[in-house]
Amino acid sequence: MRELRAVFVVSISSLLSIAVGAATSSAFCLILRPAMAISATQASPTGTTGTSQDAKAGPHYSGMYSFLKEGEFVQVTVEDGVQLTGFVSRYGDGESDKGAFLDQFFKTGKLEGNKLSFTTETVHGVWFDFIGTVERGEGKNPGDEAYYVLKGTLTESSTDVNKKVSSHSHNVLFKMFPQEAGPAPAARN
Repeated sequence: MRELRAVFVVSISSLLSIAVGAATSSAFCLILRPAMAISATQASPTGTTGTSQDAKAGPHYSGMYSFLKEGEFVQVTVEDGVQLTGFVSRYGDGESDKGAFLDQFFKTGKLEGNKLSFTTETVHGVWFDFIGTVERGEGKNPGDEAYYVLKGTLTESSTDVNKKVSSHSHNVLFKMFPQEAGPAPAARN
């Protein structure tokens, strides 16, 4: 049964890739990966469920955080407790993309304890480097706004038409967005 479940996931992923593009397929696979990992730990010959591994993974920092302007955000996903993936969604500032919403996926990402860093892909000649920490914020409970914050230095780099690179850095504090407690209630007639 476990083998069939894995084949089914691959088939769905392949269909999504063909039907709606690689970005949706990747997001779908990320959502399913933890479920596959649980199945794999349940199938371990020792009979353990992987809870000791989960305890070593540390706090769960995955989520959406504010970015530089209202409406912009950073999506951070922690996999296996140390692998960091994600993207920055922001408004373009250049002549050709002014006001357009741009997604810049992480080219590299790293999490060691609470030390976090990432570098985005270059989009329209602009990329970001973040080096900092994940800290407890002012949110009182998990799921509250600013329960975690990303605190550190963000460097925005850009290249002009002559391939000249310019960079500027500043200290930032990105707050985690509040998480939904559950699905919205059904509308009553």
